[in-house]
This record gives sequence, C-alpha cells and structure tokens, in this order.
Amino acid sequence: MKRMAMVCALFVVTMVAGAQDDGFREAYEDFRRSAKGEYEDFRRRANAEYAEWVRKAWQEYKALPSIDKPKEKDRPPVVMDDKEKSKPIKNTPLPIKEKIIPPAPEPQPKPVAPIREKVQPKEKWRTFRVYGTEMKVRFGEGQQFRLTSCDGDAVAEAWQRLSEEDYNNTIRDCLSIRMALHLSDWAYLNVLCRMSEVVLGKTNEAVLLAAFVYCQSGYQMRLGMVDDKLRLLYASKHHIYGKTYFEIDGMEYYVFEGDEDMMEVCDVAFPQEKALSLYITEAQEFAEDKSDVRTLEAARYPDMNFKVSVNRNLVEFYNSYPSSFVDGNFMTRWAIYANTPMNKGVKEMLYPALRERIKGLSKKEAVEKILNWVQTAFVYEYDTKVWGEDRAFFAEETLFYPYCDCEDRSILFSRIMRDLLGLKVILVYYPGHLASAVCMDTEVKGDYIELDGERFTICDATYIGAPMGRTMPGMNNEKATVILLQFVPQP
Repeated sequence: MKRMAMVCALFVVTMVAGAQDDGFREAYEDFRRSAKGEYEDFRRRANAEYAEWVRKAWQEYKALPSIDKPKEKDRPPVVMDDKEKSKPIKNTPLPIKEKIIPPAPEPQPKPVAPIREKVQPKEKWRTFRVYGTEMKVRFGEGQQFRLTSCDGDAVAEAWQRLSEEDYNNTIRDCLSIRMALHLSDWAYLNVLCRMSEVVLGKTNEAVLLAAFVYCQSGYQMRLGMVDDKLRLLYASKHHIYGKTYFEIDGMEYYVFEGDEDMMEVCDVAFPQEKALSLYITEAQEFAEDKSDVRTLEAARYPDMNFKVSVNRNLVEFYNSYPSSFVDGNFMTRWAIYANTPMNKGVKEMLYPALRERIKGLSKKEAVEKILNWVQTAFVYEYDTKVWGEDRAFFAEETLFYPYCDCEDRSILFSRIMRDLLGLKVILVYYPGHLASAVCMDTEVKGDYIELDGERFTICDATYIGAPMGRTMPGMNNEKATVILLQFVPQP
C-alpha cells in the first residue's frame, strides 16, 4: 500500500505540473496498474488470513433473549362531535417531554477491493426469483464445491476455494442486482441466501456461499456451527424484535432463519466490514404484481375518492421485514417506517389524483383535505386483534390492508405531506398513541409544538373529523415525545 501511495503522489505532482508528455502517461499507467494489483492483493491476503483463522478461531456462545415489542393499552379513535367542532380554535403551545433524532442512514457497504470481471469461456447463468422478481447470476459447473465435513479445517479449505477468481462474476452479478433494483440491506441478504439455495440446494455449502458473497460485498457477518450445520450470522446496529441474538465484541449478531440458543461461532473480523442496516433509503424495484384495485373515499369531501393498487411483491417483502429500533429507543421504529420512500407505482397512481383534488387550494386547505381523507377513508382496528401483536405499516401497506391503526395512518399522512406538499413533519408519541404535526409556511391557529425555532401544528389522523390544530382528548403533552423525520426540500 505504501508503494501505491508513492505512485499516487507522483501522479498528482506530475498532473499539477501540467505535464502532458510520455512521462505523465507512464506515471499514470504505472499508478493504475499498481493500484489495481495492490487492491487485489489486499483482498487476496484478507481472504487467506481469514481462512486460516476459520481453522481455529471458534468459540461457544450462548444466545441472549429476544426483545419483545412494547405492549401498550389500545386507545380507540375519537370522533369529534359537533359541539367540539363549533369551539373557536386558539393558538396553544404544547410542551413535550423529549425529542428523538434517529441516526441518519449510512452508505451501503462495499467490497474491500473492486471485484474484477473474469472472462469465462463457458458461462452458465442460473435464474432464481426473490419477492416475485426474476434474477440471475453466473454460476457454472466448475464452481460447485463440497464441504468434506462441518469443521474448521473443511470450512477454511472451502473459503479458500471461494476466494479464487472463479467466483468474481457471481459476486459482481449479486452487487449489480443490488444496484439495479435499489435493494436495501435486508433485501440483498435475502437475495444472496435464495441464490445460494438455488445453485447449491439447502446445504451447508449454500450457507457458506451466501456468507462468502455477503462478506465480500462488505457486510459484517460471522459463521456459526451447530449440530453439523453451518449458520450465517449477520451483524446489525438495529435491535430486532422477537429474535434471539449473540453478542460478540459488543455487536449484536442474528442468525438468518434460525433461533439456536447455543452455537460455536468463528468470531474473527474481516477488514472494513459494516453491519447490516434496516433503513430502506430507496424504493425497492421489484417486479410488478398489482393487487386488486381498492377505492378509498373521504367522508367530508366526495371528490377525495381514489383508486389504489399496491405491488404484491412489495407487500411480500414488507412481510419478511424485521421490526426494529436503533439507539436503544423503541420510538425510532416508527421513523424507520415513515422515512421509507413510497413505491413508484403507487405514487404514479395516487399522487396525480391527489394533486388534482387540491389544485388551487391554500396549503392549509390542502392539508386539511388530505387529513380528512386519511381520517375517514380507512377502517380502524387494533393490531392485537388483526395480527396478534403490534405491527407498524409502511405507507403502501396501509393502502393495501383492510384495517389500520393510529401509527399506520400517521406514517402514511407524514409521507404524503413531505412528498406532495413539501412540508416538514414530525411524529408525536403519546403513551399508547401516535399522531403527527406539520410545519406550515404560514401561521395556522391551533395546538402546536415549537421545535428549533419552527412551529409544528398538530394533525391527528385518528381524531376523526378534527381539523389541523386539534389534539385528541385524553392526550397528555407533558408525557409526549416528538420524533424527527427526514425531509428533503422540493426543487
């Protein structure tokens, strides 16, 4: 690496001097060849050293108990009566107990060195489907391998075999799928595990292949072994509800599709590895399988009548998505859902119609019209009755399923406000209830929260018939917490 730095310095100095002669070209080509060679050597050495550790660095670990989702008393929706509607709206500043700022997503992991294309005389493409979407990678007969046993020596030998250039194209194809479909880390992990099963069956070899490609893609993983079976453990800074985990060097590791209480783990790190993130920063582009069209109509505004259809493949992905929180605060969970971008197909179906219905209205009128639609077009039901536990929805799920509750409505409303009207939104958590508040560009009367010099007016999607600025009865703001959501200003 020192030689690469020296050549890089030579290249920069030569370029700054303005040289355009053969010396410049030779310096550049020398730099390019050195950089490529040293990066590839670094990856080769990293895999060789890791394989040697795999032979011996196994320790027995006991799983820590899973974290249960918080259980709270169900709060029914409230319908604003005519007497309450007739009361004048006053400007009322509301106190808050706490402000939650969820950590921003980081860029996705990347390989420790570029994975170079390898020219293969006879390439074989293997096709598989994940979330209803056809995908393919190059994996030929020559890439088949066998584990002679399930011990450190055998796994190390197989890891060295996988480290050869024969598998470069397979890794590149997987990374290309991640990029082309804008896959989140969770979707990518599922793709790798499904791909490995297709090419190698439900075997220890398939687990090792998935773990290898996951590792070479830049992700933090550990290999586990129990009852002669390999397991892939993925690291996550998100605390996942309902899953036991292993704590290794202060990091939480979860077994992919497993719940073992004890296992031997190879607890050696790979260079520059990064933990899986459960943020979804881009809309997932799975193949379209549209659901039946559903009509959603507001009670107060007959023209707020929209037909919606959701991609079933996206719903399948959301069904597999593990509910989690970050920074030790369970309220960050709702920000994860609320900050997930809306699917392109749903936006193209719903947003133009919404824009047409609010055309010519003031921002306040537009907000109240959309608020009433979210309040009245959906049927309220408790998660415990429908799902047997608390379950938050992504915005599209609220449009898909027949029932939803306060958190689902607030998440959908917050997404529409930011996408359609370009307004900042916060979520407001009262014990047992979730509402939202919108930052208007002009003053609006009503209950509001002052936050960092900006005024956010309460909008409660479960206070049926209530306009902006009205807090649902029974809410104690002295116990309220606000959750900041991501906001990207519109051009």
